[in-house]
Amino acid sequence: MSSIHLVCRPRENPDGTLKEEVGDWRDVLAELPRRIHGWMPRLAEEGVVGADAIFSCIGPALEVFSRYSRVEKASGEAVALREYLVEVWAAVSREALNMIFEGADSTGFEEDARLTAMWLWTLSTGANGNGNGNGNGGENGGGKAVRGEYSLEYDAARKIAQGIGAHMETLPDLVEIKGSSARLLSVAERSGRLFGKGQGGSQKERPRRGGKKRQSQASFDEGEMVVPVGEDGPGAGSGGSGGTAVQPVLAETVLDKVHQAMLLFAEGSSERLRSFLVDEVGGDQRFWHLAQALVALYPASTEERRWVEGVLARKKGLGL
Repeated sequence: MSSIHLVCRPRENPDGTLKEEVGDWRDVLAELPRRIHGWMPRLAEEGVVGADAIFSCIGPALEVFSRYSRVEKASGEAVALREYLVEVWAAVSREALNMIFEGADSTGFEEDARLTAMWLWTLSTGANGNGNGNGNGGENGGGKAVRGEYSLEYDAARKIAQGIGAHMETLPDLVEIKGSSARLLSVAERSGRLFGKGQGGSQKERPRRGGKKRQSQASFDEGEMVVPVGEDGPGAGSGGSGGTAVQPVLAETVLDKVHQAMLLFAEGSSERLRSFLVDEVGGDQRFWHLAQALVALYPASTEERRWVEGVLARKKGLGL
């Protein structure tokens, strides 16, 4: 159970009368990002991240708007609080992305990468993302991030997506929506999408002791494995002992490519991973920036964390 406290003070003149000042919408929009920029890093330094940080910025953001009795656009139309809150979510999300992708331009990433980063950051339990995935973010964001379970309350997920210009409903291979909750799919669950259905990357369930099941890492058939190629077009040749023709993978975004590399590492396909990194993505700094960010965002207990660390280790070994 979480509590949010808003301290409200009357807008008073020195003589005690109420101020009736009208604010300019353009001035409010210009001040908002500066206000958030002053708060978000401060919160992170104090260990407040994820959903805690997002909601902690609402008060300072409202202060920019509520100092006026009325905010108007150039046309004289009054701005409703609901409209302003949309801008608040956007400003908070942009500032959070700039912190997550430190040293990189977050606008260079597609919506799936931005949403994944914000989602995992919201679920994180510490400034370095090294918690067990069941702390602050889970309390205020209504979610959890432990062993591949990346769930949030739908409304919290919707607001995060809205703030960064992403649309969960158009990303069914990344987000699963059920009732009042939304779940970020694990990398293993995306293997069929990334390597072509029926051609490797099948997700299997294996029994654990005590009869429980767990999600295994992606499994690939050496004779059917689809060799990754770039976006320019399909490759040609033979793959595996069965002579299967090389086919293009469905790598449309930087996140897709990072997840492909992670799955190749998970399966121990060293030569294919080397070829993929050297020939296809090694020169794209967005790939490495995103991979580095994911190392900090995935909880330490997850297979995803180990896989992406393995991909980054190969970078050093290949001299990329």
